[in-house]
Amino acid sequence: MNDPGRVLIEYLRAFPDAERASSMFADDGVFEMPYLVSVGVEPRAEGRDNIRDFIAGVVELYPDFTFDAKDIKVLIDTPTQAFAEYVSHPTAAATGRRVHHLLMGRVVVENGEIKLLREALNTVATAQALLPGGAADLPAPGMEIRSF
Repeated sequence: MNDPGRVLIEYLRAFPDAERASSMFADDGVFEMPYLVSVGVEPRAEGRDNIRDFIAGVVELYPDFTFDAKDIKVLIDTPTQAFAEYVSHPTAAATGRRVHHLLMGRVVVENGEIKLLREALNTVATAQALLPGGAADLPAPGMEIRSF
C-alpha cells in the first residue's frame, strides 16, 4: 500500500537522521528543491546516497532541523501522490539565527517508497539565516530557471 501522506509524514519525522530519512526513497528516488539554485545550492539529488548526503548537509547547516507532527498538514492525498505544508524552526549553525521555514512538498510514492519529493521554501529566509550579511549577500539574479 502506498499511502503517500503517511509516507511523507514518516519521512519528515525521520529528520534529522539522514540515513533513516534517505532510506525511505526508492533506489532511483529523486529529491528536488528547485528554488535553492537561486542561493547557489544544487537543487536536485538522485539516488539514496546523494539524498542522504543532501540531508546530512542540511543537518550541518541546521543541527536542530526537525518537524513536529502538529506542524505537518497534508492537504492532498491520492493513491500515488500527496501534497503538504510543514514548518520547522531551526537555528543556523553558522550565524546562530533562528529561521521559520514554511515548506511545501509534493511526494510521489511507488510501492511504499518515495520516487520523487519536490519541496519549496522561502529562499530569502534561508539566506537571512545562513549568510553573514543575510539577504544582502545573495548574488544578483541570473539563470535560476532550469528545465525539469
